[in-house]
Amino acid sequence: MTTTKDPGPQPGQLRVLHVEDSELDAELVSEALRKGGFSASVVVVQEEAEFVGQLLSHHPEVVIADYNLPQWTGMEALDVLRSKGLDIPLILVSGALGDITAVECIKRGVTDYVLKDGLARLPEAIRRALQEKRVLRLRREAEEDLARKVEELARSNAELEQFAYVASHDLQEPLRMVAAYTQLLGERYRGKLDENADKFIGYASEGALRMQTLIQDLLAFSRIGRNGASLGHVDCGAVMDEVLLSLGPAMEETGALVTHTALPVVWADRSQMVQVFQNLIGNAIKFRGEDPAISVEAEKAGEQWLFSVSDNGIGIAPEYAENIFVVFQRLHARTEYPGNGIGLAICKKIIQRYGGKIWVEPRAGHGSTFKFTIPCDGPAE
Repeated sequence: MTTTKDPGPQPGQLRVLHVEDSELDAELVSEALRKGGFSASVVVVQEEAEFVGQLLSHHPEVVIADYNLPQWTGMEALDVLRSKGLDIPLILVSGALGDITAVECIKRGVTDYVLKDGLARLPEAIRRALQEKRVLRLRREAEEDLARKVEELARSNAELEQFAYVASHDLQEPLRMVAAYTQLLGERYRGKLDENADKFIGYASEGALRMQTLIQDLLAFSRIGRNGASLGHVDCGAVMDEVLLSLGPAMEETGALVTHTALPVVWADRSQMVQVFQNLIGNAIKFRGEDPAISVEAEKAGEQWLFSVSDNGIGIAPEYAENIFVVFQRLHARTEYPGNGIGLAICKKIIQRYGGKIWVEPRAGHGSTFKFTIPCDGPAE
């Protein structure tokens, strides 16, 4: 053991600052630490000024304080630790401490308490206090690390969205020129050159038009969450009427029947909800089977609305249930079904923006059911 006159702790020793006015009690505490297996450097102080000075010079790992001293109390030592922003465990040692007083001390921030006639428990109390401090430190470090990573991810996502927006926007003008002149070339020289030339011009024109569509889709994807969309109460029933009006020609051409139950009002951006329903119902029409039938339903599930869009189309194999929400992911060749495979990625980005989830469930026999959730309530009024 060391005292205030000793040179200081040796490597591996536990640094203890002991607030005590009785030399005998101080020695009993030191003896209890020795018997408990601690090699400790103990500095004993009696007054607040000494306590503050030793906090700065001794850098204790644990503070042991008598509950009541003539000049000040152990609880005042806790106040000093807090005022200096020091996260050091403080264990009270007292000759007598009632249960009610002990509970109040713990509530105020004391780590533990030990009665003087039960000092054999002190080493275990110290070990537990140090372990709790290590766990709290590790948890705090993990939370800080997670917060940093979330911030870095958000910044990276913002930079990627900005890059996608700028790149796709700047690509439009030269590509528009390529497409226009390729079409002009085809119109002016079709049939005047050999058969291969007509074919090559057709390929170039088709590729330019497809690239324009890809860029427009990429722009639509990158704009989600960037434009400060206007959030408010959205009547999904009215949204469904608008979507069905827009898809009317496709429904008439394919004979698709779309039905829906009463749909709720949600907190969202109206134009984005139109995108979600139009993509999901449009896909069901595109990948239809015989006598296409599509149904849209919604039910309350806890604090969320659960929407379902079911169809009797060609269905999706379970192994592709996740891939279909990836940007530009296609399960079929363009010669079979048109499109760039970005519609479901847009749906996923919109739904996640509102704190919901979207997934697909293959139906028994054939067809698929797309489900997504949206929280019931918007921000507090």
